This record gives sequence, C-alpha cells and structure tokens, in this order.
Amino acid sequence: MDGLIAEINKRKAEDSSVGGAKKYMRRADVERAREEEERRRRDEARRAKEAEARGKEEARGVRLLKEAEARRTRPSSPSTSTSTPEPSERAALPLPEVTRRLRAKGQPVRLFGETEPEVRARLRALELADERSGAAQNDFKRAAEERERLEREKEARIRMEQEAGMRVVQEAQDEVKERKKEERREVELLDMDLVRRDINKVHPIIYWALKNLLKEWEESLDARPDAEKQTAAGKLAATNQVQSAHNMKPLFKQLRQRTLAEDVVRHLAEIVHHIQLRNYQSANDAYLRLSIGNAAWPIGVVSVGMHERSSDQKIYQNVAHVLNDEVSRKYIQAVKRLMTFAQAVRPPFSMAQFMG
Repeated sequence: MDGLIAEINKRKAEDSSVGGAKKYMRRADVERAREEEERRRRDEARRAKEAEARGKEEARGVRLLKEAEARRTRPSSPSTSTSTPEPSERAALPLPEVTRRLRAKGQPVRLFGETEPEVRARLRALELADERSGAAQNDFKRAAEERERLEREKEARIRMEQEAGMRVVQEAQDEVKERKKEERREVELLDMDLVRRDINKVHPIIYWALKNLLKEWEESLDARPDAEKQTAAGKLAATNQVQSAHNMKPLFKQLRQRTLAEDVVRHLAEIVHHIQLRNYQSANDAYLRLSIGNAAWPIGVVSVGMHERSSDQKIYQNVAHVLNDEVSRKYIQAVKRLMTFAQAVRPPFSMAQFMG
C-alpha cells in the first residue's frame, strides 16, 4: 500500500513539473502563439535582408571610393589621355560607331584639330561622365523610346485626321438638315370646294400641311434651352412629338398613295382648312366628327321585327373611325396633338375660336 501511494505522488510531481500550471491550452492561445512565432520569423527575415542590403551598400561604397581614388591618380584630360594606351575594345571601335554615339549624345563629331584617337578618348570621357551621373542609357532603350515617340505621333496624326473627317461629316449633315428646312413646301389655303370637285388634289395639300406642322413642332422643341429639355415636362413633350411622328407614318403613306378613305379625307381637309384660318373650335368639331362621328349611338334593342326599317340605316351612316383599328386611333390622336400645338404657336384671332 505504501508503494502505491509513493508511485501516485511521484506521478503527480512529474505532471506538475512537465505541464506546469495548465494541463490544457485554449485554441485562442495556440493561435496567438503561432502568430507570435510567425511575426518573429518575419522580423528575423526582415533584419537579415536589411543587414544584407547594408552590406551591399557598404561594398558598393568601398568600390566607388576605390574607383574615385584610381581616377584621381590617372590623368583625366582628353589631350593627355592620348598618351595612355586605350583598351583594345575601345581602340577597335570603328569611327562610324563613334560618330553615331557622339551625335546621339548631342556632341560635335570632331573638334578643330582633333585626331581619331582624341575623338575616341573624348567619347570615353563622356561615357564615363554619364556613368558617374547615372544618366547613361543603352541603345536598345533609346531605340524603344524613339519608336514609342513615333507611334505616339502617328496615333495623334490619325486621331486628328479622324476628328477632321468627323467634323466634315457633321458639317455635311448639318447642311443637309438646313437644306431640308429650306425645302419645306409652302401650302396654299385648302379650298373646301376642291373636295367636292376633285378629291385627289386634296391629298398633297393635307400631306404637306400636316408634315410642315409636325416639322415645326420638332424645331420648336429643339430650340428650347437645355435646362428645360432635362425637366420631366420637357422630356414628356419630346416623347409625345416622337410618338406622334411615328404614329402618323401610316397616314402619310396613304395620303401619298391616295388610298385613304374619302370620308376620312373630307374630315382631315376640314381640319386643315380651319387650322389655316385659325378657327380651332371649328377644327375641333371636325375632329370630333372624325373620331367619334355624329350618328346616333343605339342603346338596347334596335331590331324588333323581321323586316328592316328605313330608319335603321341612319344608325350606321357615320361610323367612328377611331374605333375601327389601332392604327387609325393613333394617327387621329396625333392629329389632335398637332391641333393643340398649332393653337399654341398661332393663337386664334377671336377668343370664341379657342379650342377647349
């Protein structure tokens, strides 16, 4: 029994001496220890690099000091350097290469009374001076810079030519626009008797009257200041004009081909006639007759017998064209917008002719 107790006490003493006060470690402590170890290793590597860099700088300083001491001991003037033997590679340098290097440095090729060895010695002195100042550049780098400069000049020249071409194209487009404005056809006053005499002559008058009015609307919107164009009302007005121009394309096509229905031509002629006279109230009445008609709208039972009565034909005499199809509804609505614009730019002579 005493031996067992002694063994237990011995094991406890060993655990306390090896493990210390803590038997287990938290994960945070382990991570912290690993981070400290990594930080210590990075610091040691950084200090080693700094020491190596300092050693290189010291060696470079010693080498430069030795070179400066050697340069002080030997003659440095070009005239006296002719007596000293040059290296074999410098002496073997051909004269055209020496000339090219001197011109690249912006130096004269040959001074007055200067011999070829003196020219090579002067080139060597200039190159040593460049090396000391740190401004020496090799031929490859100089050629690369020259190539880049030529490419930049070429790109700038191409860009200038493109901009000049774009300006010419823009000026041509502006000229075409101005010509189109000048080519706006003058429309004579539409005579309502012409509708009864020859309805085919009415189509071009209606076409050019509505076309000119639509173009005038577009120009008035373009003449607005930029601040007004950017507002919500300005954007809405521009959208309405573009939408109206698009919706009136089928109407213009039928007017050019003279395939529009006669009753529609008659109502449009009446609208254009009253717009030209600034009688917008009468033009609005003609628009209502075109859009919803003036026939009776039957409500309830319209046929109570098996025989057709003569009065039933009055119900279908004037059909509302706005209800025929979507295309008709859109260009009739665009005509209404043109009437509103015409009243805004050319008010009626009498307040009684204002369109509601």
